[in-house]
Amino acid sequence: MVCLVWGTTYLAIRISLETIPPFLMAAIRWLVAGTILATALKLRGARLPRPGAWPSLTILGILLLGFGNGGVVWAEQTVPSGLAAVLVATCPFWMVGIDVLMPDGEALTLRRMFGLVVGFAGIVLLVWPEIHVGPSGRAFLNGVIATQIACAGWAAGSAYARKRGRAEAKDENVLATAAFEMLFGGAVLLIVSLIRHETASVVFMPRTSGALLYLIFFGAIGGFTAYAYALKHLPIATVSLYAYVNPIIAVILGTLVLKEPFSARMAVSAAIVLIGMALVRAEGSTPSGSDNPSATDEPDEEQHNRNDQKYVDEVAQCVAAHHAEQP
Repeated sequence: MVCLVWGTTYLAIRISLETIPPFLMAAIRWLVAGTILATALKLRGARLPRPGAWPSLTILGILLLGFGNGGVVWAEQTVPSGLAAVLVATCPFWMVGIDVLMPDGEALTLRRMFGLVVGFAGIVLLVWPEIHVGPSGRAFLNGVIATQIACAGWAAGSAYARKRGRAEAKDENVLATAAFEMLFGGAVLLIVSLIRHETASVVFMPRTSGALLYLIFFGAIGGFTAYAYALKHLPIATVSLYAYVNPIIAVILGTLVLKEPFSARMAVSAAIVLIGMALVRAEGSTPSGSDNPSATDEPDEEQHNRNDQKYVDEVAQCVAAHHAEQP
């Protein structure tokens, strides 16, 4: 269900943008979803984040939703939905890069370096032929750049969330945290929308309003709740498949529903990007830089559990922006 729902959100975003400006659409989506989710949790007696946590959640909302989802919706004005999904799939590349810069981050292994090179080669092959001189070429390039700003926002937000989750947010309800990130992120997107005077050009048509409602109830509330349930009841390896399946679903739907272009080059490029992502996500067998593995390695099961938990922390926060879409 998670793969199906989140794979369709790129199509829904593209449709909603037909008559609803990007930042206003994203603001409505996250403000409504956050309000509904927070209200439901409150009625169930769940503990919501205290005011002391709101500044941190505001930062997360800005990074994950303001930059993350905001970058995606801006990009889909000029980039086909399927192509946008493939470009957003490079989020793990940014996560690895930011993790390397963190004081407690992991060193960049040769395997991950190779994965980064492979993934970058796939991106170049994917977008280079579409970049040409003229307004349309510049608009497309701006959209591609916007997807990478979105990925950088998700990666930075995930790193901050992981650091926060090891300290004061250790006992927070993940759904309550996500709800407040939606509210604060949506508020920031609304401010940007008002600055750009987007309310003057909005038109709510049945087709675009339906797509927006789908993004709210299925993409945001339903998708994230299903993902949280999957994290609790399914193996991490199974849950992580969403990152590989989402772009495939998005490309298929964009081609079938919106008649977006699809060629053999796009298929090969997308495959290269996903291969690079798989290499980047793979964990090294020993800590980089250690010349005495027996003195530094933890038991296999304990190390596996640590790697799983770190991945859960990263993806669970990235999901709040998405992807779900990323998203």
